Amino acid sequence: MLRRSRTTRTGPAAVLAALLGLLLVVFGLAAPASASGLNDAADAMKKVQLYVDPAMSGRFSKDQADRLAEKLKDADKPIFVAVLPDSEAYPARTVIKDLRTKVGIVGVYAVWRGDRFAADSDSEALGRAATDNLAGAAYRSNGQDIGATLTEFVDGAARQAKGEGPQHSDSIAWVLVPVLLLVLAGGGALLLFRRAKKRKEAQARAELAQLRTVVDEDITAFGEELDRLDFDPGAPDADDAQRADYTGALDAYDRAKRMMDAAERPEDVRPVTEALEQGRFALAVLAARREGRPLPERRVPCFFDPRHGPSSTDVDWAPQGGATRSVPACAADAARIADGRDPDVRTVRTEHGDQPYWNAGPAYSPWAGGYFGGGLLPGLLVGTVLGSVIATPAYAYGGDGGSDGGGHDYTGGADAGDYSGGDFNPADFGDSFDGGGFDGGGFGGGDFGGFGD
Repeated sequence: MLRRSRTTRTGPAAVLAALLGLLLVVFGLAAPASASGLNDAADAMKKVQLYVDPAMSGRFSKDQADRLAEKLKDADKPIFVAVLPDSEAYPARTVIKDLRTKVGIVGVYAVWRGDRFAADSDSEALGRAATDNLAGAAYRSNGQDIGATLTEFVDGAARQAKGEGPQHSDSIAWVLVPVLLLVLAGGGALLLFRRAKKRKEAQARAELAQLRTVVDEDITAFGEELDRLDFDPGAPDADDAQRADYTGALDAYDRAKRMMDAAERPEDVRPVTEALEQGRFALAVLAARREGRPLPERRVPCFFDPRHGPSSTDVDWAPQGGATRSVPACAADAARIADGRDPDVRTVRTEHGDQPYWNAGPAYSPWAGGYFGGGLLPGLLVGTVLGSVIATPAYAYGGDGGSDGGGHDYTGGADAGDYSGGDFNPADFGDSFDGGGFDGGGFGGGDFGGFGD
């Protein structure tokens, strides 16, 4: 048998833990000693995050399973693993999506099926690009060695995934909340909900602080542009159109500062960068009027760094080792690329060092959304950490939802490691092993949404 979590609890948590243990016995929810099928796999993964079908015991031993189960428990992240045979009991096309639905926890799901390996994840737990890259590298590095492949994947995912594992001492009765509500008359469950709410609020505060640094840099840069502007609205050669452009830029600057000062949630950042984008375009129009040039086309900002102002053209560009795509660029970056040089990319500080904004994490989706809107970036950022968030229907259609830009909250407000049941974004979980999904032949040729070879 796989080891089960043993932790010491005090106070209300101890009471809930004891009741959970009683309920597991009364309702017969203990993990089966040996079984097969999606239901049994999901039941085991809910408890110890790992299921090994008995038919695979010859290729993945009990000792290997025990070691991996201990690694998953120690990692304390919502990472779930199944080792399954190539069997109709586990439909190749939908097995990962089916397991995600039945386990019901926002997290990372990895499945070895027969001779093939695949992984998917909720974007709240780990971005699609990171999941694909980790899974592909682990499989290609270890061939048909199941234990080595799974160990490498779990180690990599544990370093990047968000949330806590179901075996965490605070993650009590996550799937039995309805039963506990009846048993505890709402008292203990209220404690759990408050704890989850506090954790989510703390995460939102951390993301807002992360965004505030970047947005303050943007506001300062725009303010410096205004200070350098050699324009006197009262000058004889200034006309009403020029004064209107100048006033519009000043108003956008003031509006951005006020909104950022009042921001309380990450999603409050989006209208701030929208204002900065409008202000920079007003300055571009003003410059054209003063120089007697045709007025610029209304275009989105430079893809490489929105502080460069409106883009002037589209260029073919590819990140190192990636596929070429057409992106909007300012004149300076277009010239750099034409000369064979790298564009001047906006980087932000992360725990892994300075990274391009599109690889810095989903917290930057409101920031990018204000500059580029919901329709352009998904195609430009496919295969990146930020792209996995922006590509969701919730972001594309906007609204007043969560920090992904609004719309339907696919996980019901649940964070990584929380229980969401079957309410999750189906776009995060594509076909598993068929129809363009992951396979043992190199994960679709290694082209991870355009950024791979």
